[in-house]
Amino acid sequence: MINSPLDQFAINCLIPFRIGAFDISFTNSSLFLLTGTGLFCILIWFATIKGGRLIPSRWQSIVELIYDFIYDMVQNQVGPAGRPYFPFIFTLFVFILGANLIGMIPYSFTSTSHIVVTFGLSLSIFIGVTLLGFLTHGLHFLSFFLPGGAPLALAPLLVVLEVVSYSFRAISLGVRLFANMMAGHTLVKILSGFSWTMLSVGGLLGVGALGPFLVVFALTGLELGVASLQAYVFTILTCIYLNDAIHLH
Repeated sequence: MINSPLDQFAINCLIPFRIGAFDISFTNSSLFLLTGTGLFCILIWFATIKGGRLIPSRWQSIVELIYDFIYDMVQNQVGPAGRPYFPFIFTLFVFILGANLIGMIPYSFTSTSHIVVTFGLSLSIFIGVTLLGFLTHGLHFLSFFLPGGAPLALAPLLVVLEVVSYSFRAISLGVRLFANMMAGHTLVKILSGFSWTMLSVGGLLGVGALGPFLVVFALTGLELGVASLQAYVFTILTCIYLNDAIHLH
């Protein structure tokens, strides 16, 4: 029995493994990250098993829909210069969406509800985008931190504010995903536990348990939407940051 709504986020070691002081054990979080990614790989394999059809099958239609959606996102946010990064953006979206959706299955595990996962993603993207900016523009990339037409007297203050704002991208990108996934799952668990307790008591409370149950049912549908929306938000913000690094906007 799960006694606390937060127990669903506990990381359990499945295959212990250590290298010196480093613990790199295979956990339930690792398992469901691989499961979510693996299921999407199987979906793509089903869609392309016969090289694609002129009249797409159901699986091919789903993959083509996701592909076109991400391709249009990259084109609209980054432009032609973003095409080389489309495979990365597509993989990022599929990875986050798979991890979010697999966590909606009862008794599964939501890996993106842990900040170590989401912050690791956001920090890696932040470092990669920053390096891309320097590789593309050299030291001219530093002009990104001084708005055009700003008075030189305000330059020290503006540069500090811009650097702090830019650095917070590494935090906000991961915290947004982590907070939304954790809060939604916690709320669903609290209400479902409340409904089960009322049902166990019986009598009028047992009948009244229908109310919280319907709320849980509605919240589950909402959480499915949030899982997809957060994958979209994470991906489109990555595209915006990529556009800033390429075009210095």
